[in-house]
Amino acid sequence: MHFEEVKKETLYIALEMINSNPEYNIFENGKEARTLADMENEFLNPNTISAFIKLDDTYIGITDYLLENPKDQYPWLGLLLLHGDYQGYGFGAQAYALYENEMLNRGKKAVRIGVLKENIRAQRFWEALGFNHYNTATMQNGSGIFCYEKQIGQ
Repeated sequence: MHFEEVKKETLYIALEMINSNPEYNIFENGKEARTLADMENEFLNPNTISAFIKLDDTYIGITDYLLENPKDQYPWLGLLLLHGDYQGYGFGAQAYALYENEMLNRGKKAVRIGVLKENIRAQRFWEALGFNHYNTATMQNGSGIFCYEKQIGQ
């Protein structure tokens, strides 16, 4: 498994990944499907690193993260999402391990994530990987976000 940078010419793959998860899209945006313009805004910006998760030559997911959030100086994993066809096989945990290893190589000691309050499945996933809830925030649209942190490299 490895990461591959998201580029303008591969945005259509990102769109397929995101739209294979209509439940997530409803939680995140209130719509089942996103557009190519949404993908460009989300994955081709100067603030985050966006990468596909590949298993051999197959695109199975996408990730988006900040190396250092200016608000707290922690790396934040904003998204780790597998195509709907590849969920439930342990690939998410493997992809997270790859990301965590990259953060360790960069000298990071902890990783933070935010999980939508309604996304119980994601909460269970991250808790199983050793993340601990430390705060609850509210987004501008009123949705609740559970903030989690994991100490790494210990």
